[in-house]
Amino acid sequence: MWTTDSLWFEVAVVSIIFALGNMLFGLFEERTPRIRKVAKYILTTVIVCLISVYAGRNVSMTILGLLFIPILYIHGYWLPVKKGINGWTGEPKGKYYDFRGWSKDIFKE
Repeated sequence: MWTTDSLWFEVAVVSIIFALGNMLFGLFEERTPRIRKVAKYILTTVIVCLISVYAGRNVSMTILGLLFIPILYIHGYWLPVKKGINGWTGEPKGKYYDFRGWSKDIFKE
């Protein structure tokens, strides 16, 4: 009944990752244009599916999993130590907005 031998499995995995990411961390992308968010999702899905077709599912899922290493490094070390921004809460908001290049016109601290 349930088979995973099609590319829909890869699409589902990428979609779940993006859905969870948007629910948990979407507040940090409040000023990112929607077209950029959609383009990032589509590009990631296409790349994962292409890798799966040409190199196999194990390779594509391994690469997708390895992409979490830089995320952990950035949020766990680089942002807090080098930039002075909490990697999980984005505080202080002023520094985070400066880092992202966003104006602080609606920001009140």
